Amino acid sequence: MRDWIQRILFWLSLIGIIVSIFMIFFYAPIDRNLGIVQKIFYFHLPVAITPYLAFFVVFICSIFFLWKRERRWDVIALASAEIGLVIDTALLVTGTIWDKPTWGVWWVWEPRLTTSLIMWLLYAGYLLLRRSVGEEARRARFAAVYGIVAFISVPISFMSIRWWRTLHPLVFKPTGIELEPPMVFTVFVCLIAFFLFYLCLLRQRIGLEFLREGIEDLKDRFGGG
Repeated sequence: MRDWIQRILFWLSLIGIIVSIFMIFFYAPIDRNLGIVQKIFYFHLPVAITPYLAFFVVFICSIFFLWKRERRWDVIALASAEIGLVIDTALLVTGTIWDKPTWGVWWVWEPRLTTSLIMWLLYAGYLLLRRSVGEEARRARFAAVYGIVAFISVPISFMSIRWWRTLHPLVFKPTGIELEPPMVFTVFVCLIAFFLFYLCLLRQRIGLEFLREGIEDLKDRFGGG
């Protein structure tokens, strides 16, 4: 049954990404001010929101691990942190690519970019912490506490363009979304595609981690490694 769920997620995410690419280049109109470079926005926005989701999963699973002491919550937190950090890296890369034609420089120390970089560093530290502690139970406890504390960077990063003066554009405003209807539709299709892609990767990574643990148990049982 789980294999079927994973296959469904894989095909849905693949179809979603293909449809998203088609809509980005052939359906959504070219922005009158930025021109063709604005197309990167449809990729940049999902990779900006998906890490928030991934790190929120780390936060919730860390709480559940400290409460329940069940290994599965630690595994989900680990998997989500790894995926979130990779996608967050894509966020920083696409952000700098977009910055050059819009602001004339590759990087500006403005609130959104700075807080996004801090968030990346914190979750890179989360993975480094997991590698630095040898004993499994202690590693899981330390990582859970760290995962809860590090989450403070997520709402700060999200709200940075609302709390401080910034060059970063605010797409979702109280008055509405300042995009043409085809652009809005394309944005939501891209968001759904990336959400499905995240779920597909998450389930795959969780399965690999349990498989790794199973192999380690077999090695210990038969005296190998």
